[in-house]
Amino acid sequence: MNKIQDSINRRISEMKARTSSMKKENLYFYNQPVSEMLGGSKVRVDGRIMSMYASYSYLGLIGHPRINEAALEAISQYGTGTHGVRTLAGTIPIHVELERTIASFKHAEEAITYSSGYVTNLSVISTLVSRGDYVFCDKLNHASIYDGCMMSHAKFIRFNHNDLHDLEKQLSETPVDSAKLVVVDAVFSMDGDLVNLPLLRGICDKYHSWLMVDEAHSVGVLGETGRGIEEHFKMVDGIDIKMGTLSKTIPSIGGYVASKHDVINYLRHASRGYIFSAALPPAQAAASNEAFKVILDEKWRVDKLCDNALRFITGLGKAGFNTLKTQTAIVPIYCGSDQMAYEMTREAQMHDIFVLPVVSPAVPEGQARLRATVTANHTTEDINHAIETLTEAGKKLGLI
Repeated sequence: MNKIQDSINRRISEMKARTSSMKKENLYFYNQPVSEMLGGSKVRVDGRIMSMYASYSYLGLIGHPRINEAALEAISQYGTGTHGVRTLAGTIPIHVELERTIASFKHAEEAITYSSGYVTNLSVISTLVSRGDYVFCDKLNHASIYDGCMMSHAKFIRFNHNDLHDLEKQLSETPVDSAKLVVVDAVFSMDGDLVNLPLLRGICDKYHSWLMVDEAHSVGVLGETGRGIEEHFKMVDGIDIKMGTLSKTIPSIGGYVASKHDVINYLRHASRGYIFSAALPPAQAAASNEAFKVILDEKWRVDKLCDNALRFITGLGKAGFNTLKTQTAIVPIYCGSDQMAYEMTREAQMHDIFVLPVVSPAVPEGQARLRATVTANHTTEDINHAIETLTEAGKKLGLI
C-alpha cells in the first residue's frame, strides 16, 4: 500500500479517527445487526427487544404470509438466481408479471425494473439526458439523483429546496429549444415534506420540460390506496417518469420506472443499468409483485400509517420538539449539532427505542437530527411510549 500521505490516505485516516472516537464514547450506532423480527413493531438488537423507529417498512409488510409464500414458490420453480441480464437469458415470467403489476398500480402504460433504487436513478437520468441538455435538481434530492445528474454530463442546475419559483427562474433562463428534465423527490427523505406536484406540473408544461419524480417514500404512504403522490393530489398523468423502489414499503429489493410505452422501450435498449446488470432474483421479483397486490387488498394499512404519523408528529410537537415541515411517516427530530443527535440516540436506545441519527455530511453541518420513521405496525401504546421516552431524553439533554 502507498505509504505517502496522499488524499486517499488522508480521507481514510480521518474516517478511522472519527468512528474510533465515537465508539469510545458509546456514540456509534450504525450497522447494528437486527437479529430477529418479532412481529409488529418489535425487533431484537444485541439481545434486547426494542421498538423499531428506523424502518422503511411503512406498511409493515415484511414477513407478510402472502409475500413470503410468493417468494418461496418462486424459489421452488426458478431457483435462487437468474441466468444473467434481462436482455439475454435473465428474463423469466415473474419479471414480466411484476412490470405489468407496477404499470397497473401506477396507472402507466408500461414499467421497467432495475437491480436497486440507486441504480434506477443513476441509469435512467443518465440515459434520458446528456451533453447539451439541462437537468434540474432540488437541493435536497436523494444522493442517487445527484449522482445520476452528474453522470449524465447534462448541464446540472440545482434549485432551492421546494422553491418552485426558483426552479421557474432557472427554467426561464435556458434555451427554449433545449431538452430539459426536472427531477424531484415526492417525499424528501431527510425532512419528510412533500413537493407541490400540481404547481410543479404546471411549471414543467410552461417550459416544455420533462418531469421525473422519485416516489421511494411516497408509495404506500400517500394517496387513499397508497398509490403515491399523484393519487394524493388527485391527478392523472401528472408525472412523465414515475420512479420508485422495491425495498421500502415493498419488502424486497430493486427499483422501477413506470411511463409511456415508448419511454420504457427506449430505456430497455439504452440504459446501461438494465443492459449490464443481472436480473432481479426470482424470489425478490415475486415478493415485490405480491406486495403491490397486498397494498390494494389491505387498504387499512395506509389508513393506520396516516393515523400513526399524525399522532407521532403532533405528540412530539406538543413536547417541544422541532419536526421541521414533515407531513409524512418520516419524522425528523431536529437536534442541531451532531453531538446532540448522537446523545439523543444513545438515550433513546438505552430505553429500547431503536432510532438513528442523521448527521453531516448527510445533512448540512448544524442540521443534525434523529430521523424517526413510523409504520402501520405501531400501536397507539407504542407511539405514546416513544413520545414519552424521547421527551425525557430531550429534557435531560437540554434539547427541549
